Parts: sequence; structure tokens; C-alpha cells
Amino acid sequence: MRPISSRNAVVCRDVAKVWAPGTPRAHEALRGIDLDIAPGEFVVLLGPSGCGKSTLLYLIAGLEDATGGGLWSFGDPVEKPSPERSLIFQEASLFPWLTVGQNVAFGLSIAGRPPAERAEIARQTLQRVGLSEAIDKRPDELSGGMRQRVAVARALAMQPKVLLMDEPFAALDVQTRAKMQDFLLDVWRVSGASVMFVTHHIDEAVALADRVVVFTARPGRIKTIVKVDLPRPRDPFSPEAEALRRHLTAQLQDEVDRAFAEQEALVAS
Repeated sequence: MRPISSRNAVVCRDVAKVWAPGTPRAHEALRGIDLDIAPGEFVVLLGPSGCGKSTLLYLIAGLEDATGGGLWSFGDPVEKPSPERSLIFQEASLFPWLTVGQNVAFGLSIAGRPPAERAEIARQTLQRVGLSEAIDKRPDELSGGMRQRVAVARALAMQPKVLLMDEPFAALDVQTRAKMQDFLLDVWRVSGASVMFVTHHIDEAVALADRVVVFTARPGRIKTIVKVDLPRPRDPFSPEAEALRRHLTAQLQDEVDRAFAEQEALVAS
């Protein structure tokens, strides 16, 4: 096993996950994942549907246990959830009965922080994501993009060292998605957190990543890791960006075909 550096934000060594082991419904989601994430690095996980990308985030968040291998964050074994590792889901998952400010401060209240401190942190964090004026609104008064910004603010309020994002912009239209990508990069630079971002979209990977981790079809394994050396802000129409898109498309094509064939076989059986 490769050595484990306590300096790395996330370390995965030979990580495996089988869902419902020992039952007729058992299926292998991940196999042999070896991955190191540096502090402040933005890493995108790219792969076909069902390849275990989201599962890996749940394991790193401490919401699920691996069935093989080990995970560490800054040298500590990942054994349970921690405020240092925040997970943002596809849906904003805000509490509709709470105001925006109360949603952002929710984790702080669970942590036992005093009310005045919670309110001030919520105010400052909402200012960072450009939603100061929405602090007293309810989630249903906001657009989809604004709700996801509140979800990001809620995560940032806990000052995580690792931000785990599971297709957070999947439900947004193309224009809003592009704006949210720019917003996320701005917030990431200021926060200093490491980001692990799951997506199916090659354009999104090219726009965001320092490195792109390409997964195989299920069981998910790391097929290749592509370093992205394009300067930010990135021109999506540059020859370099187009070449990277072509390379990632070629890496994914066989895996997407395998995933479709497996899904069709499951339906037919």
C-alpha cells in the first residue's frame, strides 16, 4: 500500500464498496480506489451513471462505511461524519419552514454555537455568496440557483476543509449552471477548501477541475486521472479546452457503452 500523507485532505487506499452484501440484491459499486486529494485542490469525478462516483463521496463524508480498504482525511481515519467534510447534494435540501439565515446557521446550532455567533456567521457567509438580502426569505421564495447558493453557504458556515459536491447544478438550466460554476470557483478560492465535485458533464469538468478522475463503468474503478493545466478564467472555446473535451470524451465512450449494456441486461433479466 502506498504511504499515507497526513498533509493530504483526502486519502483513499484500495477502497471498495458492496451494497447489500450477503443478500440477493448485493452489487459491487466500487473496487480498488486509490486517490489522494491535496489541500485546496479542485478535483472532478467524471463517469457514467451508476459507476460509484456519488458512493465515494458518501464514504468520504462518513455517511457510509467502506467494505474494503481505508479512507483518511488529514491523517485521521474517516469513521463518521465530521464538520470538516461537508456534502452538498443534487437538491438543495433546505428546510422550507426555516428562513435562509436559519438554514445557513442550522449546522452551527447542532454544534451548540451561541445564537448571536450563529447569526453573525450566517450573515457573513451569505454575504460571501451574494445573498445578504435574502437572509429573512424562505427557500420557496428563491430561484433554483439561489437555493443552491444557500446550500453552499450552509456548508461553508461550518468552515469545512473538504467540500464534497454531488452534481449540485444538475437541475439548473445551461445559463444558470455556467453562472454557478463561476460563483463556485470564486467561493472555492476564498475558502481554501479542497473540493471533490461529481458530474456527468465533460464541459463542467473542463471548466472547473485541477484534475479530472475518470471512472470506469460499475464496479467503479479509476480508469485515468487527467491533469488540467488551463489557466483560469478558462475560455471554453479555446483549442486547448476543445482538445481536453475530445480526450475526456474518448476516455468515457467505452465506459458509457458498457454502462448502457449492463442496464439493458438488467431490464431484460
